[in-house]
Amino acid sequence: MINRISTFVPILDWGRHYNRQTLASDTMAAVIVTIMLVPQSLAYAMLAGLPAKYGLYASILPLVVYAVFGTSRTLAVGPVAVASLMTASAAGTIAAQGSPDYVLAAVLLAILSGAMLLAMGIFRLGFLANFLSHPVISGFISASGILIAASQIKHILGISVSGDSLVEILTPLAMHAADINPYTLALGAGVLAFLYFVRLRLKHVLTALGMPAHAGDMVVKAGPVLAVVATIALASAFDLGAKGVALVGEIPQGLPALGFPQVDPAMLQDLAIPALLISLIGFVESVSVAQTLASKRRQRIVPDQELVALGAANIASSVSSGFPVTGGFARSVVNFDAGAQTPAAGIFTAAGIAVTALFFTPYLAALPQATLAATIIVAVLSLVDVKVLRRIWTYSKIDFIAMAATILGTLFIGVETGVVLGVVLSLVLHLYRTSTPHIAIVGNVPGSEHFRNVERHDVLTVPEILTVRVDESLYFANSRFLEDRIAALVAARPEVRHLVLMCSAVNAIDASALESLEEINHRLKDAGIMLHLSEVKGPVMDRLRKTDLLEQLTGKVFLSQYDAFRALCTSTASGAPDLIRPTGSIVVG
Repeated sequence: MINRISTFVPILDWGRHYNRQTLASDTMAAVIVTIMLVPQSLAYAMLAGLPAKYGLYASILPLVVYAVFGTSRTLAVGPVAVASLMTASAAGTIAAQGSPDYVLAAVLLAILSGAMLLAMGIFRLGFLANFLSHPVISGFISASGILIAASQIKHILGISVSGDSLVEILTPLAMHAADINPYTLALGAGVLAFLYFVRLRLKHVLTALGMPAHAGDMVVKAGPVLAVVATIALASAFDLGAKGVALVGEIPQGLPALGFPQVDPAMLQDLAIPALLISLIGFVESVSVAQTLASKRRQRIVPDQELVALGAANIASSVSSGFPVTGGFARSVVNFDAGAQTPAAGIFTAAGIAVTALFFTPYLAALPQATLAATIIVAVLSLVDVKVLRRIWTYSKIDFIAMAATILGTLFIGVETGVVLGVVLSLVLHLYRTSTPHIAIVGNVPGSEHFRNVERHDVLTVPEILTVRVDESLYFANSRFLEDRIAALVAARPEVRHLVLMCSAVNAIDASALESLEEINHRLKDAGIMLHLSEVKGPVMDRLRKTDLLEQLTGKVFLSQYDAFRALCTSTASGAPDLIRPTGSIVVG
């Protein structure tokens, strides 16, 4: 009984084997992740357009809830850059930043996203995330990284402007260049330079000085904390707030009151689509990270249970006045490298964040916003993958079109529009691509039982036998194309008496394609040509047996193409087959 329950509540599984050694490892990892997560939480709250305290709130209860329901031993859940940007974009359509309705919208996004993820997990709808193709996700994340970095420039310059698209962000910055605050610029540029030095060079310096590589990694991860401490000290010592440097300001001490937010039906309706996109993108990002880390320790991730865990974590975030959360790549890698063994490390991290919220928030009041902006810029620019553009362009022009549309839509129209545009275009291009499948005339490779494209290989053929291989499942979008293609091939070969449809690549035949096959059989019969099928897969054959096609078929169904070729050769008048040489170079196909 306990094993069955632990499938849905994984803490009952790993919790039974918890020991002192695991506790020590989890505690050490939690200390390191907490140090990293405090400045990140504050920064991503600012990115989401919310007061800093909401970043801390979103980093406590979700971690605890994920530890109960999650299947990843090392995934660290909390606010992330992309979800924070999408939160700001969605909430910004509801109300102005800083207003109570804006905060309510952000919290409602968390509960909506949580409910959607939970429902997807319960009904095993994780496959919906497959509609977000890799080029679309990659393009969206890269574009988001650029957009996020651009949105933080105002905090580095000390200029108060707003905008959602790249043009709306950069144009006001150029128009208000005269309003740049020199103290803010000096501070922000200094933090940027320091953080890039820490990320790119510090480990090499420490290693050269004799520090172990693992310890050097931990120091590098603590770089943002050092920047926070140093700039708080500078802002306090030189009273930078009085010189126009924007500070985080007072963060209330204590933990958030627990309770569901006030539900506004009209607001829920407006936030439904953004919440769905946040859910899908967050799920894809989270599961990708979790599976990558799990594979290193030969552990197993259950995607449908991850949906449940992330859904519960987001609901927990909304209950504690937080905004949407998901598994973060950077903090999860740090958690893994720091030696976390179980999700209990997340519970200890949550405790560390709670202690910070209870006792240390007064020390964060003098933290310059430019420091947080620099932290965000350095973090998100690592998400921008320029090389993938060239790689996708070289491999698939169709996928590149979807990727480019996602990038341009995200940068110049809007975050949600960019994702939707990429998904819709991917589906349209997929329908186009599969509606005109590759159809090849194949012949027998001499001395073997293999059949290959006559235009690519030296093969044996018989004039009276035409073998056509369809490299795609047959469905409504390509059924008419198959009819027209076969009609054209037969019309060009008056000597043909047998047509063999090789189905080795056909994984499914829908009702429209079935009607097309029946029509092809009827037309070929009228033309004195017998239609045969070969290498029909078991599941496809099971469905065909429930129809009249096999009874009406003028020819036979052969187990293999070689069986069909050998049997039909003996029934034709041509005798020995002819050797056909390809028109181009010989390649596999």
